[in-house]
Amino acid sequence: MTDNTTTAKVLCDIDRYGVATVTLNNPDKHNAFDDGVIAELSKIFMDLADRQDVSIMVLASTGKSFSAGADLGWMKRMASYSYEENLSDANALACMLKALNFMPQTTIAKVQGAAFGGAVGLASCCDIVIASNKASFCLSEVKLGLIPATISPYVINAIGQKACRRYFQTAERFFSDKAQRLGLVDEVVNPEELDESVDAMVRTLLANSPEAVKQAKQLALDVAYQDIDNELINITSERIASIRVSEQGQEGLSAFFEKRTPSWQQKP
Repeated sequence: MTDNTTTAKVLCDIDRYGVATVTLNNPDKHNAFDDGVIAELSKIFMDLADRQDVSIMVLASTGKSFSAGADLGWMKRMASYSYEENLSDANALACMLKALNFMPQTTIAKVQGAAFGGAVGLASCCDIVIASNKASFCLSEVKLGLIPATISPYVINAIGQKACRRYFQTAERFFSDKAQRLGLVDEVVNPEELDESVDAMVRTLLANSPEAVKQAKQLALDVAYQDIDNELINITSERIASIRVSEQGQEGLSAFFEKRTPSWQQKP
């Protein structure tokens, strides 16, 4: 059965395979977000994170642009905020990004057009980014006398410090081919191939053990940048031993040796 949550600016749909699609739905404003959209996205991301029946989330948008970043009306309001009000506002965005970055499900950003400012942060928080060759990216904050502070941990993690030292300062617009070379985008396809490319990635993920995929994501988060010492070696050894004796680990190994399809495999 398909679940549907609809607001003016955000859509959430969950299909029978456990694939959630969260869609920014304000094309007239290029899917720019304000405090209301940030609150709605935070709620959706946290709710999905708690659902055992959801294994994949696709982050998409309607219209020509993925997202123009901050809504102009919201920015105008922020200009008159006090420091304390601005701090609270920034914390709300930071919490939303954290919720997206650490979702236990696999997250896929589907980028069809321009992704500016905070939208680069959204893409950086996703595990996989598939973009049209018409997509473009810009860390535009310094043009407005601002800095990309709340998104910086995720963007730096995605494209590295050296690239950020350039693009944080220059606010240059770059396209999906450059974004792929920088590591922000995983695949670049023609616009008419974007839907099928995302669907193909979903099918690839659904062929794998849901529990192993979840633990593999957490493994990448936990092991990154750690010293390779005895503690880390013990932790990683414990994790593989634990999953080998798990229900899905046993099923996967048995299916492999028996040359059959594992019980979890779905064919959407």
